[in-house]
Amino acid sequence: FTVTVPGHDDRYLILPFGLHWSEARARDMMIFDEAGTTLEGEGVVELSAQCIHAPIHRITGARVVMHTHQTWALALNMLENNRLVPASQTAAFFHGCVAYDDTYTGTADTLEEGERLAHLIGDKPVTFMKNHGVLVSGESVAQTYKRLYLLERVCRAQVLAMSTGKALALLCEEVIAQVQAPALNDRHSGGERPRLFFAAMKRILDRDLPGYAD
Repeated sequence: FTVTVPGHDDRYLILPFGLHWSEARARDMMIFDEAGTTLEGEGVVELSAQCIHAPIHRITGARVVMHTHQTWALALNMLENNRLVPASQTAAFFHGCVAYDDTYTGTADTLEEGERLAHLIGDKPVTFMKNHGVLVSGESVAQTYKRLYLLERVCRAQVLAMSTGKALALLCEEVIAQVQAPALNDRHSGGERPRLFFAAMKRILDRDLPGYAD
């Protein structure tokens, strides 16, 4: 994952390559630029962060970019037809929000590949990368993480439903629009929900992995 440094659109926060997530701490974060130069902190910038993440930040304006090869999303992207379908309420939230990169060309290690991907992404917050994984972006860590978390749950449900061999019951456009529309009497704003979700996840880390925020 990478995060744009507040006030510096051409600088990005990242963890140094080689750390396991269980040992990563806030103090390990480093700052780099699109040239791959470490500006603050210690460690090596992984090549894909320089070649893929940095151009996506620059071209799309995304503040946060997360890329994973998580199991269920990858399983769906290994299929010839890897399209996410609106067959559940949660899946409906992603309808119309996914870009699809159907051309896997191997390990991404050039700025040109990052720029190609950024233009393909456009304003879509989710990108399905066939034979590879997923990329999710957003305006905050909380928003982006929640998207990524829910996306994996939706992909898991779709793969499991498809494994039955039965036809999926897809929601119609009218229902999808109703699901995506903000509720008039909602007690929580759109930004408040991701913040509360992320705060809850951090409380779990406070209990299970104390010291991660040091």
